[in-house]
Amino acid sequence: MFRAIITFSYIIPCIYLFVRIWQLFIPRDYRLCYMLIYAILFSIYPASMHLFEGDANGAGQILEAIAGYLLPFFLYLFLLVLMIDLLLLINLVLKIIPRDRIRQRSLRSKVFVAIICLSASVVIAGIINFNTIRTTKYPISVPARSSEITSLRIAFVSDFHLGETTPVKFVERFVKEIGIIKPDLMLYGGDIAEDGRDDEKMKKFENLLSSIRTKYGVYGVLGNHEHYGSQDKGTFFSKAGINILRDTVLVIDNSFTLAGRNDSHVRNRKSVEEIMKSAPDSLPLILLDHRPTEIEQVSKTNADIQLSGHTHKGQLFPINLITNKVYLLHYGYRKFGNTHFFVSSGIRLWGPPVRTTGKSEILVIEVTF
Repeated sequence: MFRAIITFSYIIPCIYLFVRIWQLFIPRDYRLCYMLIYAILFSIYPASMHLFEGDANGAGQILEAIAGYLLPFFLYLFLLVLMIDLLLLINLVLKIIPRDRIRQRSLRSKVFVAIICLSASVVIAGIINFNTIRTTKYPISVPARSSEITSLRIAFVSDFHLGETTPVKFVERFVKEIGIIKPDLMLYGGDIAEDGRDDEKMKKFENLLSSIRTKYGVYGVLGNHEHYGSQDKGTFFSKAGINILRDTVLVIDNSFTLAGRNDSHVRNRKSVEEIMKSAPDSLPLILLDHRPTEIEQVSKTNADIQLSGHTHKGQLFPINLITNKVYLLHYGYRKFGNTHFFVSSGIRLWGPPVRTTGKSEILVIEVTF
């Protein structure tokens, strides 16, 4: 069903794009050439998805990499052509520019080159944004209750999607950034490992992540992608030094309580009320939940902080407008009731390696008790 929706969402705009570029910009002498080029580019994504699935070392991998950049390129080219059609419609009513001027081949050629260059520039900027690690800092204050500490520096990362296409150098840069931040507590918000593979590259990731040491430890929860790839049944996290919380509540050094929920993909996961029953009221409570879907329920509990990911802040404009409507908080920080909620756009992504909304970030929460 998911693939059918994605394929349908790809085909319909591409048909519109083909027809309108043909009508607006392509002279008769070049239409056969245009048809061939467009057909080749259009077929790359479905070929990588359906014909070469599982071909991790051959044509499938090459086509998948090309498709990862073509998809956002087609998206922004489609939006620009759609915008041109809207402007033409407005001009038809208001008659701002004479029709003879609009029909000039030289003007149309310049516009066509401009939208191709602009679409490519947006994708290039999105690639740079995706591969740049940024730190987002938030200072907050929560009741100390009987905690034995007065402050806590938390580093939080979600949506690493570690897999075959993840560069080792990117993970090395991440580990280096964590070393500079020097957190007291390192937390992961799910979708860390993309699949169940256990090759040399994943072992390299295990070694790199296991080198992270903090005063109070390294903890995380699973996301939906760990379940898709059966990584929830593997040993990656234990080898990477990440203690996975599965509807679990821990009291850390008599200083704070840490709770982690199973992803909503797990049918029998505990409700937030069930989890809170096993958490002491005498300490500040930090809750990890991969998806920020139960904010209202959590805000009525004793949780002081909730950390989530999953949304990627939409990843590509205008998808962020959709996630903003779907989630009460799809990115950033907001306080509901007495609970501080944080949603990260993720350190990396799933799908096209292009990010035009949000940033590849490490959240640093400076907590004062």
